[in-house]
Amino acid sequence: MPVLHFPRDDRQADELPWGSVKASLLILAMLAGPAAYAAEEADAPPAPATPSQAGGLVMFDYQAIKIKGYPSIDLMGFHVLNKFDDWLYVGVGGHAPLFKGAYGGFMAFDVSVHAEQKLFGNWSAAVGASLGGGGGGKDTEQSKIISGSGGFIKSYVGLGYRLNDMSVGVNYSKVRFTRSVIDGSQFGLFIQTPFSYSVAPYEHAGRRFLSSSEPSADSSLDHSDKDVVTFGLDNIIQINPKGSNKKTVNLADVQYKHFLADDYYVLFGGSVGYHGIAGYNQVYGGLGYQYAISSRSNISLQLAIGSGGYSPAKIDTGSGLLIFPKLSTEYRLNDQLGLAVSGGYLHAPHGSSRNMTLGAALVYRPSSGGRASAGDRSANELDYNGHRIHAFLQTEYKVKVGDKRQSELKLLTVQIDNTRRDDTYIPVQGSIAYGSYLGYPGYGELLAGIGLQSKYSADNPFQTFAQLLIGTNIHGLIFKPAVGANWGLSDRLAIYGQAGGTFSLDKLGLYPKQYKFSSTSLGLGLSYRFSLLQ
Repeated sequence: MPVLHFPRDDRQADELPWGSVKASLLILAMLAGPAAYAAEEADAPPAPATPSQAGGLVMFDYQAIKIKGYPSIDLMGFHVLNKFDDWLYVGVGGHAPLFKGAYGGFMAFDVSVHAEQKLFGNWSAAVGASLGGGGGGKDTEQSKIISGSGGFIKSYVGLGYRLNDMSVGVNYSKVRFTRSVIDGSQFGLFIQTPFSYSVAPYEHAGRRFLSSSEPSADSSLDHSDKDVVTFGLDNIIQINPKGSNKKTVNLADVQYKHFLADDYYVLFGGSVGYHGIAGYNQVYGGLGYQYAISSRSNISLQLAIGSGGYSPAKIDTGSGLLIFPKLSTEYRLNDQLGLAVSGGYLHAPHGSSRNMTLGAALVYRPSSGGRASAGDRSANELDYNGHRIHAFLQTEYKVKVGDKRQSELKLLTVQIDNTRRDDTYIPVQGSIAYGSYLGYPGYGELLAGIGLQSKYSADNPFQTFAQLLIGTNIHGLIFKPAVGANWGLSDRLAIYGQAGGTFSLDKLGLYPKQYKFSSTSLGLGLSYRFSLLQ
């Protein structure tokens, strides 16, 4: 995971739906191995060039959309946009409701293109477009009216003013969900801040870089601690529930933490249900404080604000706003891995939902990869770590739910690979459906796992792979094996293709037999490849 820097910035379809984030990252056992997959140290040649700086924007926006015949829905958006030119950005993001109506659990996700140009002084103008999808409503029938087929298109123009390290401004946007009552234009607000990171060609992956600058003598926070990812299983234990679903909701949770100082960090996370309510989802962000008990143990206290639920008729999160304080304690197994247990209180201020949470998690520090055992490495030596982002269209054939055949599923899929060494990588994949599924909008998948690959060579554009992913769709746990290949067009770009299948883990009895899911799939798209200095 790269260390992000936030510098002073002187610059400067009709149907593509997303499911309601009904997925999980159930790979704790698989992820217990990254330390064994650390890049080979001794034989890695020195990198032939120093890294360059790349960057992008983190953007938050807020808008309230009028819905004919229904209360307005307000959406808070969060986008991470990578800079491809002085004025062009491409990235991904999502939207969730906060204060208006009874839309708890509504989620929308997209791929966005953003263009921005400085006008004069501190003023700038922007124009952008997003394609994606989402779903939600007070109940399942209303979700068909509110969300239509699930796909949405958003376009906007904006005017911003730079204030030190951030910009604030106003957007005028048009949002339309296909075959739904959401189709409006409105003004909204935005805040954005730039970030930067050290990047190098993909062929440098696994090589070592000797920094010309020594680490700060008074820095007590090790580089490996600045970025932390936790993969956990959490449980929402409902207190006097008013909705029709009164069960404990079992979740898969992923959270990213970036330390601003030795003890304080910002966090972003998301959770998806795999049992109790398989469609439950939530996203959140906030601040935390970590106190070291010893060299191997610590306690963390964090406060997050977010949005989530399923439908207020089943679990009453009202407008969607969530407040989520949580206390956790971790025991570090080594420099890279730890185990944590947590307890919290999940509160929906605009609904009746009150919940205790109990969970356990694997704590993973991606940047430490084998650093403790590298006795031949000086303190200012770092490694290049390879990353790939694949965007591809995926068609699910021979779809079968229970004993009944269903129509083909058309999915837009994004997968992110983190290479651990020449022949292994860790993939995380999310998919959105083009249209309705079983008559409703909102089919989605989110999975993670492990992959094997042939060694990359700049002289050979062909690279093969095989991977196994585990996660969830709207019915429960699934696994997804696949094989495929990349055909390099350049060091950064490649054609990506894969073939595989999707199958329910029905042996665990986590959902009714009539929802047993199976399909075969083909996918074709593009890969963007690079190395990060870590």
